[in-house]
Amino acid sequence: MAQKPASHRPALRVGTRGSPLALAQAHETKRRLLAAHGDLSENDVDIVVISTKGDRIQDRALSEIGGKGLFTEEIEDGLLNGELDLAVHSMKDMPTVFPDGLDITCFLPREDARDAFISPKAGSLADLPAGSVVGTSSLRRQAQVLNRRPDLTVITFRGNVQTRLRKLDEGLADATFLAMAGLRRLDMADVATGPVSMDDMLPAVAQGAIGIEQRIGDDRVSAYLAPINDAQTQVRVACERAFLKVLDGSCRTPIAGHATLAEDGTMHFRGLILKTDGSEAFATERTGVADDAATMGESAGEELRARAGDGFFTD
Repeated sequence: MAQKPASHRPALRVGTRGSPLALAQAHETKRRLLAAHGDLSENDVDIVVISTKGDRIQDRALSEIGGKGLFTEEIEDGLLNGELDLAVHSMKDMPTVFPDGLDITCFLPREDARDAFISPKAGSLADLPAGSVVGTSSLRRQAQVLNRRPDLTVITFRGNVQTRLRKLDEGLADATFLAMAGLRRLDMADVATGPVSMDDMLPAVAQGAIGIEQRIGDDRVSAYLAPINDAQTQVRVACERAFLKVLDGSCRTPIAGHATLAEDGTMHFRGLILKTDGSEAFATERTGVADDAATMGESAGEELRARAGDGFFTD
């Protein structure tokens, strides 16, 4: 059990974004820490809300204003300057390279990684009439929608879960997509018209996974986090993010990937890259063992990069 410091300040200051989903994830982390460490009280774990550039800019697509790091920079500054002890992130929002001195060392058990289809007008993407409008801020979702349904129109839908649902209610689009994981963590799974099969829409790398970031070498924080780490989620995310890193993945490239891990240690990975307009797509699969998770992801990424050619990522 970690030793609580003899100080009046909270033992752990937890940085998070301020959206309802981000706060739900931070509070889930706090509950797990309190359950794992009998020496921690409610007042010993302080949740600190940090406003990020990605939260403040809502009128443009992420790909236009800098990509995934927009949701992490201010929080990571807090870790580096000592104002925070750890930070809770949605792993699908995390860049593949961390600032010097920081790393993700802990993962909570992964939620449902599928996308959720939401529409007041159709039961599924296939059921939408030609010419229907789909709202999404994700280039990955946009590309997969247009790959399957080039007869639809896609518009940019930014904002948190509640904002996007409000835009749908206002009739700005006929359908949208959200992550099933987020809806479940907000106790809003009933909002989904239905989950989308991974055969129809492969999720974002690490979708549904929560990662906890800390300063490298901070043994005190490491001792608190070790008991709540979910090893299966960690190895699955390692495979997926290795795939993403080879492809230089950012919010500018539609990339999808998902790894599963069987009880016998067999890992299966599926990866996909697409043109933003859905006109081209390259897919691959790998099967191996958990110990080779990162190697599998890297191999899959190298295969797709070679098949697609460098021009695929610059057009």
